[in-house]
Amino acid sequence: MNERIYNFNPGPAVLPEEVLKEVQSELLNFRGTGMSILEISHRAPAYEEVHRWAKADIKELMGLGDDYDVVFTAGGASQTFALIPLNFASEEHPGSYALSGSFSEKAYAEAAHLGVGTVAASTKEEDYARVPAQEELHIAPHAAYLHICLNNTIYGTEYGYTPKTNGVPLFADMSSDILSRPWDFGSYDFIYAGVQKNLGPAGVVLNVAKKSLLEKSPAELPTMLRYSTFQKNDSLYNTPPVFAIYMVGKVAAWIKAQGGLAAMGKRNAEKAALLYGAVDSSDGFYCGHAAEGSRSRMNITFRLRDAALEQKFVAEAKERGLSGIKGHRSVGGMRASIYNAMPLAGVEKLAAFMDEFRRANR
Repeated sequence: MNERIYNFNPGPAVLPEEVLKEVQSELLNFRGTGMSILEISHRAPAYEEVHRWAKADIKELMGLGDDYDVVFTAGGASQTFALIPLNFASEEHPGSYALSGSFSEKAYAEAAHLGVGTVAASTKEEDYARVPAQEELHIAPHAAYLHICLNNTIYGTEYGYTPKTNGVPLFADMSSDILSRPWDFGSYDFIYAGVQKNLGPAGVVLNVAKKSLLEKSPAELPTMLRYSTFQKNDSLYNTPPVFAIYMVGKVAAWIKAQGGLAAMGKRNAEKAALLYGAVDSSDGFYCGHAAEGSRSRMNITFRLRDAALEQKFVAEAKERGLSGIKGHRSVGGMRASIYNAMPLAGVEKLAAFMDEFRRANR
């Protein structure tokens, strides 16, 4: 294959082509070291610069000050689901969880397994077609934190507001919408994201949190399970996922060069509007999963009125270079993930195909 396709996969997902070309040009000889970034020591000055600038650019994009720190960990968001209650919750001060999809369910399950989790709200009975509203949040008394999943990749929903917690620390899984729009990041005490959806390749978790939290890990935890270990050692206690962090830094710099989060938010809203427009104007041929007030700008989920046509839709989309459209097995239907790096041209091509397919199969 000589041409790149439009990659709508939910993660690992599309990366900016400009970044991939830049990485390609540096791959054999990184900044005159005579080595690839894949071979370089995490203690080398050349990598230390990569590490430092990645952290600085992320904090700048998020508008956060010196009271926050950036920590890189491994294990994906799935491991983070357990690390958070291990580090911050207890029976006296449990974590409180707003359930809005599969990943918030999994996060809660880890806390519940440890005996330190409670449910603040859930929209499961509505098939997670929306996120909980502020008035539905019942945070546990003396809660250690309220945990939300800001964007739900599988169900295609997204918070349009930052919950008020009455002083309870606010934690958020931002794996699938990190740095995709302007947001009040300073209202959050702990933010984490598996970067493979919107900021880099699989292999690293970006954690952005208040230093006062990161420094408080229980001493009885094993060394590599304490956030304080990573914070104290600048994420360099052991060999970190160097290449993945390098890629995160490249993508963060690319976002800045595009005009920052204001430009990303405008572009992503335009892309989402195109696809939701194709769904809403189809006279019922397509039906969106998410309630209108909770629609994600990252993951557009929909079904066809005639489910028998769905396999045909996926196959014909793939023939046109539109890959990764099939929805998650737990929801079915279609899902188009249109992260920061998805160009407008790809979304326009998908919207045109949706219209063409509808007219040919109505």
